[in-house]
Amino acid sequence: MLSDVTTPQDLDDRFRESLAALAAPPHRGDPARPVAEGSALTGTQLLDLFDAQVTSRQLDLAARWLRSFGEGYYTIGSAGHEGNAAVAAALRPTDPALLHYRSGAFYCVRAAQADPSAPPTPAVPPAPVVPAPPLVPPARSPAETVEIAGDGPTTEVAESGQPVEVDSSGRQPAAPDLAETGERQVGGAPDESASGPVPAETDSPSGAGAPDGEPDAAAIDRTDAADAPAGDPGKAAAAGDRPAAVPLTDSRSATLTVPVSGPGDGVGPGGVRMAVVKRPVRPAYAEAARDVLRGMVASSREPIAGGRHKVFGRADLAVVPTTSTIASHLPRAVGMGLAVERLRRLDARGEANRTGAEPGPTPWAADAIVVCSFGDASINHASATAAFNTAGWYDHTGLRIPVLFVCEDNGLGISVRSPQGWVATALRSKPGIRYFAADGADLVGTYEAAVEAAAWVRRHRRPAVLHLTTVRLMGHAGADAESAYRPAAEIVADVARDPVVATARRLVDAGLASGPELLDRYDEIGWQVRRIAEEVLDEPKLADAAEVIAPLAPRRPVRVALAVKDAGARAAGPDAGARVEAFGGKPPELAGPLTLAQSINAALTDGLLSHPQMAVFGEDVAAKGGVYGVTKGLRDRFGAARVFDTLLDETSILGLGLGAGLAGMLPVPEIQYLAYLHSAEDQLRGEAATMRFFSQGAWRNPMVVRVAGLAYQEGFGGHFHNDNSVAVLRDVPGLVIAVPARPDDAAAMLRTCLASAAVDGSVCVFVEPIALYHTRDLYTDGDGEWLAPYAEPGAWAGGHVPVGRARVYGVGSAEDVTIVTFGNGVRMALRAASVLADEGIGTRVVDLRWLAPLPVADLIREATATGRVLVVDETRRSGGVGEGVIAALVDAGYVGAARRVAAVDSFVPLGPAARQVLVSEEAITQGARTLLAR
Repeated sequence: MLSDVTTPQDLDDRFRESLAALAAPPHRGDPARPVAEGSALTGTQLLDLFDAQVTSRQLDLAARWLRSFGEGYYTIGSAGHEGNAAVAAALRPTDPALLHYRSGAFYCVRAAQADPSAPPTPAVPPAPVVPAPPLVPPARSPAETVEIAGDGPTTEVAESGQPVEVDSSGRQPAAPDLAETGERQVGGAPDESASGPVPAETDSPSGAGAPDGEPDAAAIDRTDAADAPAGDPGKAAAAGDRPAAVPLTDSRSATLTVPVSGPGDGVGPGGVRMAVVKRPVRPAYAEAARDVLRGMVASSREPIAGGRHKVFGRADLAVVPTTSTIASHLPRAVGMGLAVERLRRLDARGEANRTGAEPGPTPWAADAIVVCSFGDASINHASATAAFNTAGWYDHTGLRIPVLFVCEDNGLGISVRSPQGWVATALRSKPGIRYFAADGADLVGTYEAAVEAAAWVRRHRRPAVLHLTTVRLMGHAGADAESAYRPAAEIVADVARDPVVATARRLVDAGLASGPELLDRYDEIGWQVRRIAEEVLDEPKLADAAEVIAPLAPRRPVRVALAVKDAGARAAGPDAGARVEAFGGKPPELAGPLTLAQSINAALTDGLLSHPQMAVFGEDVAAKGGVYGVTKGLRDRFGAARVFDTLLDETSILGLGLGAGLAGMLPVPEIQYLAYLHSAEDQLRGEAATMRFFSQGAWRNPMVVRVAGLAYQEGFGGHFHNDNSVAVLRDVPGLVIAVPARPDDAAAMLRTCLASAAVDGSVCVFVEPIALYHTRDLYTDGDGEWLAPYAEPGAWAGGHVPVGRARVYGVGSAEDVTIVTFGNGVRMALRAASVLADEGIGTRVVDLRWLAPLPVADLIREATATGRVLVVDETRRSGGVGEGVIAALVDAGYVGAARRVAAVDSFVPLGPAARQVLVSEEAITQGARTLLAR
């Protein structure tokens, strides 16, 4: 009896009862034919999708079983959402997918679609239906057991093409090697693996068959399964014991009906004799199950995250891992769509792979579409709103973004209900996004709707959303007590809409299988999943911190330096003419000393010349040239395809960058002010910085985010335009944070960031001190000592600034005190050091330049040289950079004196009041004197 909490045992019992109640089909249907009039889905394909659904369901049961004795770490499953198998079937295996965490069936289908060992699908005459993309081709082993339904002799064609006589029992006259079993081994039956017509724009379909020598699934020893005790696998077991999974019966041979040649006796349609063929589980489904189970037990052999998290992802399946499915991946999906379309157009013009282009173009087909799935509760998240709005906004402007959003709506966000009708109303109202809908319990209907939606997106290169109604079975996760927020009647109603049971009914109604046959199939797959679960339990886990962080942010400084050198060699050599033209006949090295803003502008120009896949975008960066003129002239030099304005939304700007980087571009998005970054920080923390970590480097999103920031703007203030907080960036693992103070450093560091992104896939944040953009003088008005010449290309290698290396200035004897600072603090510290020099105090000023990773070796060396360290931190005392500097000194065993001057823990107020909370030159000189007086 179903309880008010859908346990694995409840769900398994109800499934068995439902299949046992299915009446035997009155006749056997032809699996090569469509399952319904006007449908493109054949019986064989529907049987394959049922296998995928069952595999996903058994994975959910296995997750609860593993968790019951402490060996499983993830129980959010796909039960109730198995209709997404049809969505995968309607797509190509080369369409990039960002998947919701209830996508087990989708993942299984995608694995089977992309199986490289699969034999080609036999050609099938076109059927009078709307063309559809290829489905998962059916699996047939080279030899399968056949039992003939009906009486009387008939003839069948073997692999050799010769007719083979079979007797009334369906057995071929005994051969020497089969005399004892009486079973007959044959090749595939005609048209069994029909996949339906393939439209002209689609890839050729491929099949997936069992490899030679694949053991008969029915031959697997089931001794321990037969002895396994029944019981709820969700209940805790005694310590050290592994309780039995949901009880599995000793499975009969799983079967499938196929037509055979010869005169019929009315058993099948059209007088065609029907055979019942033992059909092995597709190897790709078993391997997909192994992938997922490895994630559940945190095995280091898991193919995408390597035990770091349970995610759906594999590079060879074009499945991009998403670690937070509460909508944070939707902006990336929009960026991927934008990049796919842009690169498609570049490919058409032959511009995607010009000489010197180091990032390869997207591996996806020119007419690929991006699919992104999520739950109904996620549509309310700001990230989802940003993604929908951005996709619609660009569509309204005429820019094409081929993205298919898939909302899997089970009506609940953990325990919070989506109001009745809200999801449909919200999705229908999204401007610029075409709406499609389907009942996820109806696999055939879902497939037809998904085919239509995918074809529309592929043809028009425009965004659409498929609203898939689903149910939730077994709660949100293993620890979720549904009875706390759902009445028992509602739970029962959801179980009655079990999509796997619905598919089973469809198969029986179509005469493709009986209830007992499908139950045997369920048990057979369940046994394989259980067996694989037990195998992965013994696989190794990540053993130490070094192994855990290995893929996080690899640094190859020699390769980065060589990339900078090569860029300089090209700019001075074969690209010299194009470079002179881009600069209007006057390269920046001939223009005299430059300001910080001018130097960054020149470096961006050189970057766009050196990196053909690079694009600069953000609010006001194109027509206006940035609010401070830093990007002035770039659009005129490189065109609107490479330098363009975006809508006003930082989440979307970063999302565009994330998707573009994943697609093979080198994005350089601009965040107009540091304060505006905070509303979109999760795009850096949860999406950008985690990609390599959770894909073991299989995926990367190279990106250089330019941010105008920090304080000290005279006559223009307020905390939004003078934000001095970088704490939100400093705690993101693997992120590179650059803060140039001088014009010559700015150009060199920007070249380093671009090279690091291109070579290592680094995510870099390039914080540009606004107050220093147009600064010209250092000590006195008119001295021009804050200007610097721009290095000619031949000098780029010699002036290369590696990530994590500081710059040191000596003032006076440079023997008394070391001032460690960055950004605006460098200019203030140099001015303070000049005052101290007049007092006979020699100072070393260390410009950190990189806030992450900190230049610890340089820091320790310069601190030790004087034994007195003054940390000048223009960010806040709490959570500021100074805390990290002091900690680095302590960790390295520094025993000298140290003192800190930092901004007050306050937002920066407007006007002169800002001076009351920010670091001043007077505070620096007084801090140094105090340190020396100890």
